Amino acid sequence: MRVMAIVKRIANQFRRDKRTLALMFIAPLILITLINYLFDGDTVKPKVGVEGVSSSMVTELKDTDMSVKQYGSVDDVKGTIKSDGLDAFVVQDGADVKLTFENSDPGVSKQIQMKLQAALMAEQKDAMKQLGVSMQEASAKIQQSLAVIAKQYTAQTGQQLNIPEVNLKLPEQQQLSIDTAYIYGDADTTFFDTIGPIFIGFFVFFFVFLIAGISFLRERTTGTLERLMATPIKRWELETGYLLGFGIFALAQSIIVALYSIHVLDMVQMGSIWYVLLITLMLAMVALTLGILLSTFANNEFQIVQFIPIVIVPQVLFCGIFPLEGMADWLQWIAHIMPLYYGADALTSIMVKGEGFSGFATDFYILVGFALVFMILNIFALKKYRKI
Repeated sequence: MRVMAIVKRIANQFRRDKRTLALMFIAPLILITLINYLFDGDTVKPKVGVEGVSSSMVTELKDTDMSVKQYGSVDDVKGTIKSDGLDAFVVQDGADVKLTFENSDPGVSKQIQMKLQAALMAEQKDAMKQLGVSMQEASAKIQQSLAVIAKQYTAQTGQQLNIPEVNLKLPEQQQLSIDTAYIYGDADTTFFDTIGPIFIGFFVFFFVFLIAGISFLRERTTGTLERLMATPIKRWELETGYLLGFGIFALAQSIIVALYSIHVLDMVQMGSIWYVLLITLMLAMVALTLGILLSTFANNEFQIVQFIPIVIVPQVLFCGIFPLEGMADWLQWIAHIMPLYYGADALTSIMVKGEGFSGFATDFYILVGFALVFMILNIFALKKYRKI
């Protein structure tokens, strides 16, 4: 009976806690549905531009699941790759092949290189085979012509003319010369080099969100916030004070994580370190304002943790670690309402592509917008503690 009493108490506790029930039964269904759609999207075909490549070669490349765009004459290959969103560009002049990779995803670059080499070898083999058939046909025709000449000679002179066997030989197969170049990184660039910046942004975002939410919750549960609201302080002053106070430690964390990743773990860093710190700080501010906002709807630390599957996990799914191009349009729309999507894109532009402020300005301003919106919502959320 005493055991059943404990079971009944726990059951009633869960029954009254609607948020916990939703976390247990609804949140997993939402997340597994998103993951299902995420991995069930269309396969993204590598986009390759070609110049001086035969039509048979284009057909061969298309048969290997690549999207091929033909160009007449391109002066700036790298500029064309960037402007047209290509993964690689192939320029062929006989046996000389110039292959330029965009290389923001080394896995795609290696895939293109293997498929291109296989296609080039197959085309060369077919060309040599056709040449061999042509030379055999030419040898037979020459042999036939010589036989006619020998027959005429015998008829005129009465003497037998010996005709040597004609067998034209194939020329030596030309060795393909493939010269590779990379816009971002080099041949040794790994997949982690390209997603490392995303993880920097994620860890800053996650830990600031968690610590800010729990810390602000303690301000409420210990009565500190209530006592502050009893003073003449205005809501915006209180919000600004909390942001600056927590922001000092968020800034310190951003600096430590970024510097450690770049100088100790030797992550790729092509752009300015100051831009990296700027974006990580903005991600920290967004996480800080969001954590404080959501903490107003929690009554204990466990309820703060409950927000992680709903708020943090989707950020990881749509921040760019998984390619978004093959997803359904509505899934791509979800990605564009995730703050971490813009932070990850900006950090990738800085650290992998080495771009200046203009290259990630849009991402930066959107992050500023997220922080301002969450800050304004926080000020209104404080109304339930005191109306001024």
